[in-house]
Amino acid sequence: MKNTIRQVFHSPKFLVGFIIFVAILLLTIIYPIFNPGNPLQQIGLGTFAPPGTYVSLYDAVTTGTSTFRLDDAEANRLAQVLTDDDRISMVNWLTAMDVDVSGLDISDTEALLEVWFANYDSTARPEGMTNAQRNYYVRLNNNLLSMSTAESLTVTQPDDEGEPEEVAEISDTDYVNVNDVANVITLPLGTDNFGRDVLKELVSAIGTSLLIGLVAGCIATFIGLLLGLLSGYVGGVLDDIVMFITNIFTVIPSFVLLILINYSIGQENRGAMVVALVIGLTSWTWTTRSVRSQVISLRNRDHVNLSKLSGHSLVRIVLTDILPYIASYVVMAFILQISSAILSEAQLSLLGLGPKTTEVPTLGLMMNWAMLYSAHLGGKWWAYFPVIGVIALISFSLNLMNTGLDQVFNPTLRD
Repeated sequence: MKNTIRQVFHSPKFLVGFIIFVAILLLTIIYPIFNPGNPLQQIGLGTFAPPGTYVSLYDAVTTGTSTFRLDDAEANRLAQVLTDDDRISMVNWLTAMDVDVSGLDISDTEALLEVWFANYDSTARPEGMTNAQRNYYVRLNNNLLSMSTAESLTVTQPDDEGEPEEVAEISDTDYVNVNDVANVITLPLGTDNFGRDVLKELVSAIGTSLLIGLVAGCIATFIGLLLGLLSGYVGGVLDDIVMFITNIFTVIPSFVLLILINYSIGQENRGAMVVALVIGLTSWTWTTRSVRSQVISLRNRDHVNLSKLSGHSLVRIVLTDILPYIASYVVMAFILQISSAILSEAQLSLLGLGPKTTEVPTLGLMMNWAMLYSAHLGGKWWAYFPVIGVIALISFSLNLMNTGLDQVFNPTLRD
């Protein structure tokens, strides 16, 4: 056994896959310790907040300030306000007024504003410009002027009589230390369509999907192993019955069965374990056929015939003389069943047939939410791209482990 384990961990492919899988597993265990709470809690009132660190403006106003004079502060403020569409519109106006903009880089905020302020005339109306377009340019110019000339902001709040009362005056040179602000939150992956922390939700979803894969893999492997051992060793009528049932399930695509069964169960009754059970009960066929083939090649070996002559029971022969010889193959089948179950859950959830959405998140449910709220169309990559990456990484690690085991235990693949 020790020699076998040593050989397995000397396989580079298995080792890489094992490290990746363990790292993902440790993430699901350790991260909730530092960030506990309900992963489905809505912390944002808006949707799809981009990744970053968020500071409470209310608390920042009352926080002690420090004074800094940065040379590019004003340019940075203006660059933040100017969208790509605004910059293109400014160049279009300048071009319509026959201003030479050749060589002008619209990403250079300082150069763009210099040309704009030197040539813009609110009374001018290029040919073909509508009133709405003219008003847009007037508003844009006023915003740029106000930002470039404003040196302070006055913060007010209603007094006892409802009249605005000055609370603080913020200069354009006032800065606060983020560590001094009472409420600061860092969202490495932003929020989703419901205003929930995507990273916290993703870690919880990984754990749930792995659990679904593990449960479904155990069920499918156990059924496939049991039926394959009995069918392959006993043979005869039992073999015909088992293979008849197996062939029926093989002809009918398992994913079609999954869709029909999950739909008939109903949304309210589809918990994570129910989905895992359904996946396990519909994905045992190929394991059964493979185990049966292995057992048929072993049942007439000398050591098996010797056990028969010794009067050993069927259970003992199967457990001691056949199962150890196919144990490595069963482990590889189990790994593939886990990977297949995780992918099946993701596919079902994308179709709206996954676990109940109000209980726990899964990788498939996160993809479903992102698709329903058009995150892929709005460029909200953080709502779906990390999920795709995690699913691919889990499948990659499990298949890499399986390939490594195959190289160790399959004589035809050994170096």
